[in-house]
Amino acid sequence: MNIKQMRIQALKALMGGKTQKEFADLHNLDASYISQLLNGHRDMGEKAAETLEGKIGLPPGTLVSPTGGEPMPAKVAVEANAELLGEMDVWEDGDPLDEDDCEVPYYAEVEFAGGAGMTEVVEVADRKLRFSNATLRAAGVDRKSAAVARVKGRSMERLILDGAAIGFDLSDTTIIDGEIYAFNQGGMLRAKYLHRLPGGAVRIRSENDDEYPDEIMTAEQYLHEVKMLGRVFWWSTVRRSPRRRS
Repeated sequence: MNIKQMRIQALKALMGGKTQKEFADLHNLDASYISQLLNGHRDMGEKAAETLEGKIGLPPGTLVSPTGGEPMPAKVAVEANAELLGEMDVWEDGDPLDEDDCEVPYYAEVEFAGGAGMTEVVEVADRKLRFSNATLRAAGVDRKSAAVARVKGRSMERLILDGAAIGFDLSDTTIIDGEIYAFNQGGMLRAKYLHRLPGGAVRIRSENDDEYPDEIMTAEQYLHEVKMLGRVFWWSTVRRSPRRRS
């Protein structure tokens, strides 16, 4: 295929299935002019290719030096998907709180003394996590009702990774279908999607539902086995650099 034939193929690709008249009308050209270029009655030399590029608003070289008649890639609009908020502020336990900060209680599974491995979910007295009041306000959470915990396991990946910290609202305990809730189930701290079912039953759903299938609790089971902690409104994961993994 010579260069002129390649230019004709490039023009056909640019037409994208439009008829000669449709393409000509779109660019305020005479359909016969397009027809002559395509059938070779009008020479598609370098000058003609440059002229056509100008008439239909193509970047210089699109038809003069085509790439073999392949459709020209559409120009993709590049959009920012992140926003710079500022530098990270590092603090240690015991440092004074900033004006917009507060400390919220930390919940965890704690093994009973002499309990043969049995656990209970309790507030850990000597552990707190700092939160920005602005973050709580944005989530519509009163700081007196906020608490945090840590997720274990892969059941909520890829949304919430193993080891992620979660924030939940102790005052928001009424199930809204499809929201994530933290709850104490028989001494286990869990964070899952909850859905109400007829008869007071509850479906417990994981993000990673391929490996962790749905669980259905009857109304009686839910009443006696589950202590609701609150709706999860925030989570954060520290992702270790692959270069530093053992």
